[in-house]
Amino acid sequence: MPQTNCFYIIHETPVRIRYYVELLKNQDIDQNRLQYAFEQIEGVSSVRISPKTYSIIITFKGDIRNKIKNTLRNLQIKNLKRNQADTLSSSDEMPSLMGLVRAGSALAIEPFINDQRIKAGLTTAAATPMLWDGTKELFTDGLTSKVLESAAVAVSIYRQDYLAANSTNAMLELGEYIEETTVQKSDELIKHLAKPNIKTAWLEITDEQGKTSEQQVSTNELQVGDIIVVGAGDTISIDGHIISGDASVNQVSMTGEAEPVKKSRGDRVIAGTVVEEGRIKIWAEQVGADTSTHRIQSYIESSLHEKSAVQLKATKMADKLVPVTLGLAASSYIFTRDFERVAAVLQADYSCALKLATPVAFKSTLSHAGNNGIMIKGAKSIEALTQVDTFIFDKTGTLTEGELEVDDVISFDPKWSDEELLNLTASMEEHYFHPVAEAIVKAAKTRGFVHMHHEEVQFIVAHGVKTVVDGVTVLIGSRHFLEEDEKVSFKGHIRQINTLIKSGKTLLYIAYKGKLLGTISLTDKVRDNAAQAISRLRASGVKNMVMLTGDTKEKAAMIADELGIDKIYAELKPTDKADIVQQFKDEGKTVAFVGDGINDAPALITADVSFSMHRGADITKATADIALLKDDIETIADARELADKTMKLINANFNATVGVNTGILTAATFGLISPITTAVLHNGTTILLLMNSIKGVSLRH
Repeated sequence: MPQTNCFYIIHETPVRIRYYVELLKNQDIDQNRLQYAFEQIEGVSSVRISPKTYSIIITFKGDIRNKIKNTLRNLQIKNLKRNQADTLSSSDEMPSLMGLVRAGSALAIEPFINDQRIKAGLTTAAATPMLWDGTKELFTDGLTSKVLESAAVAVSIYRQDYLAANSTNAMLELGEYIEETTVQKSDELIKHLAKPNIKTAWLEITDEQGKTSEQQVSTNELQVGDIIVVGAGDTISIDGHIISGDASVNQVSMTGEAEPVKKSRGDRVIAGTVVEEGRIKIWAEQVGADTSTHRIQSYIESSLHEKSAVQLKATKMADKLVPVTLGLAASSYIFTRDFERVAAVLQADYSCALKLATPVAFKSTLSHAGNNGIMIKGAKSIEALTQVDTFIFDKTGTLTEGELEVDDVISFDPKWSDEELLNLTASMEEHYFHPVAEAIVKAAKTRGFVHMHHEEVQFIVAHGVKTVVDGVTVLIGSRHFLEEDEKVSFKGHIRQINTLIKSGKTLLYIAYKGKLLGTISLTDKVRDNAAQAISRLRASGVKNMVMLTGDTKEKAAMIADELGIDKIYAELKPTDKADIVQQFKDEGKTVAFVGDGINDAPALITADVSFSMHRGADITKATADIALLKDDIETIADARELADKTMKLINANFNATVGVNTGILTAATFGLISPITTAVLHNGTTILLLMNSIKGVSLRH
């Protein structure tokens, strides 16, 4: 009978409820899956699970208590369990040498023992764990490769062929240790690459006299309810709400939005984002493992154990071939009454190499890719990537650098030269570190920057800057800031400004004495190796290259011609991207989407394979199948080539396994080789294939 879920309310407020959930007592529950079930309810703000108290805390808005209750009522343990079938080994524990040492010692010592009873005891003791596992699996899963291996060792012990029994046991333990070690190293690498790196924070402390001070502490010490102080240049370490202060927060690491966002009292901020300007105090709501960045890591870790279709195929084929091996052993005994032939046949089967070599090849590639700046979530992504025939790129931050550069300086006043206008702007902006300011100062320095004296600069968050030069007010910022807030007239320049905007340029406006003095246009440069990356993808078999952009059609066409893009979609809204991806899928295409921000999340989810760029949103790591860890678009082509080579390696291993083991089984069935020879040939082949998988494939350099 399915296990029922007992739950009840421990505590509740109008916006928060804590449930006791008995299912949390089950050690096999995947907390990520449980959390995800509640996060999908519209109106749920946050979900936190407390394993120690078997409770779940849900913060929500609106009248959704019945929806939460129904979700709890419908929870089924089978849908929340960690999928053990998909787990190659537990990477939380170091692979143990115990089994290999035990089996290897028995193999080394047995030839020097003369007493048959001691030989039998030693061999049986060394093989007991394998025999026990095989027996349990026979009753739980039926005839599997482990059952066959146990039978082979048991028959050899029965025949007093201790050399065959011990050599089989030792080589199986060696193969298992190699596989576990490879998997553990690969998984640990991916977890390390996904791990957030925020180590300290400033904590506000109030003493007995009511005086407040700030103390730098480890983020591991933070608790819910703490007040965290974050200043300019600091990374926010917790999820929470601002209780005082204003700041310009760069959320590119979590949302992909290049422009800083104004945040003030009452606004929510998330871990991993950076305060560029200002100073804020945050009430901590989620700390440590409950923050957004840590949840991303958990999502990535949970995907490591997914099996690809080819892995599942190999596993199913291996188990289907077990009865074939047993049938050959039975037939051999019926026709010859030769127990030695039976033992020889049982020593050989297809399942070991089929089951081990394929996942190890995948894990080797995951590890190799991680060391080369490509974080691939799992085997499914590798297999799917080889089948992609259409690549869709969101232009900004993928095909382009994602960094603004000054393209042109235009003065509307003949008394001011373009160089003087740039120097004036850079003199104001050099005090700040947002992308526009850095681009302005860089351009000015390149052209021989001459600083202009000014009074204190006032920074208006998310708008611009304001100061006084020689007694005259100077304004620098967005059109909205100058035209709407400061009432600067744009008459006489609107046509020229619109022309610049239509050409895909970002404009910064400068006003002097209440009049529009000029503009500085900025552009996002196309990556130097973008064309090379597209060429390599096309050479690997990709047929369609597509670019999505909010730019005008004219600007998009220029970039497409430069890079060799087949099709463009211009003047798009962010919400259009997923529809276009689905359109290609409906046409029968296998689609990869490359994006860099939270606006791309629907398209990333819709695509068959998705990439998140290095300087894009960290939060897309929870959505994208492949995350680039270095700012190089050619790593996309590297990933494709790695995937292709991996599948070729797996197919080669597959053919070698079937061919070699068919020969071994045939020879064993007709009595041409002894059990010990069969064991050495079969297990030796398996280990060689494992070593070939561990060696893996190399990237083009």
